[in-house]
Amino acid sequence: MDTNIIIEYIDKKGSLHEQAEAVFSALLTGKLEAVIPHPVLAETYYVATKLYDHLGVENPHAVASKLIRWLYQLPTATIPADGMPLAIEAGRAKLNHGVALTDSYVLAASALYDCKALFKRREGEMLDTDLLAAEYEVLFLEDYE
Repeated sequence: MDTNIIIEYIDKKGSLHEQAEAVFSALLTGKLEAVIPHPVLAETYYVATKLYDHLGVENPHAVASKLIRWLYQLPTATIPADGMPLAIEAGRAKLNHGVALTDSYVLAASALYDCKALFKRREGEMLDTDLLAAEYEVLFLEDYE
């Protein structure tokens, strides 16, 4: 699961909030499991803190920290601890597809855990999804608008 799925879930005004909410509803009821690489947690903390600050939330750092702890402890979420295999696969994904480093970790986790990589939208280097699809199973929330 990519950062933007989580951010879209907490941003009730997001254009794909309903779709992200459906993903989290399935996670919370045990109908779906998520794999969330550490770089996604770090990026989520960063983006959530900025979002909470923009929204005027009191102590945005503490609220973002609470979100990360919740994700980390979510029974239906796996936070990969595959160190070297995950790092090598992420590096390979970045090398072969030129995607952002966090996105490469999402792709790598999908390969190692034999699951689908979930992103919000096709952006920049992900516009050629045929090339990605040859190596990874990739889903985009935008396809469910």
